[in-house]
Amino acid sequence: MRPRGTEKLGTRCEIKNLNSFRFLEKAIDFEARRQIEILEDGGSIRQETRLYDANKDETRTMRSKEDANDYRYFPDPDLLPLEIAADWIEQTKAALPELPQARRQRYVAEFALPAYDAAVLTATRETADYFEAAVKHLPGQAKLCANWIMGEINGQLNKEGIDIATCPVAPEHLAALLRRINDGTISGKAAKTVFENLWNGESNKDVDAIIEAKGLKQISDDSAIEKIVDQVLAANAQQVADYRAGKEKAFNSLVGQIMKATQGKANPAQVNAMLKKKLG
Repeated sequence: MRPRGTEKLGTRCEIKNLNSFRFLEKAIDFEARRQIEILEDGGSIRQETRLYDANKDETRTMRSKEDANDYRYFPDPDLLPLEIAADWIEQTKAALPELPQARRQRYVAEFALPAYDAAVLTATRETADYFEAAVKHLPGQAKLCANWIMGEINGQLNKEGIDIATCPVAPEHLAALLRRINDGTISGKAAKTVFENLWNGESNKDVDAIIEAKGLKQISDDSAIEKIVDQVLAANAQQVADYRAGKEKAFNSLVGQIMKATQGKANPAQVNAMLKKKLG
């Protein structure tokens, strides 16, 4: 401790027998009060090792330490001076891989990712490498890649207790799957089915083959969707009337009927747009 405004540091004491953060806090509080009281009474602090007594919530003297010799500090005559050449330091720096902090900052700047995403993706070098490999196969979709790695990939890895280095879904296969979501071939829900098949090694990791075999291709043809929308509207006159009367829940019910009629294969965005158009 030292009086406020003075520059010279006070005398320190070492405290033993601290086996929890709670005791650490209590010992510091007690020792601070003890030293302040001594200094304010005109006394001086002895450099010593003190023991914290958890039962009495106090510190007490164990042994005094007056100078460096009491700490067993002494020079070692057998150690020679170590001189490191500046060019060797620069060469070593140049050989270092991109460090996590720099990589996080680059992900935010280059891929426009949130800081949280960047931190998760750079938690390990292997995860960061996987992410960059996926983005390389699917340019311009960094956020979509990040979402699936942090969600589906990490979730499955944790479930099976393995790390991303042994992930059965390679970055290029994940990119192929996300490409089919992006171009409207499959829905997000269907994509999870494809992902399960990729993880289990079915169809030789061929995303398109899995989509075809499972019949997961999304209906995106306007005329086909319009036909189904018309059928659902004709069969649900009451819900149509409810929606036009201001009951928003009726709209969601109609969407559900359409998706059910298409076995979930209709493009949701097109269904919503078509339905709103039909309902005026």
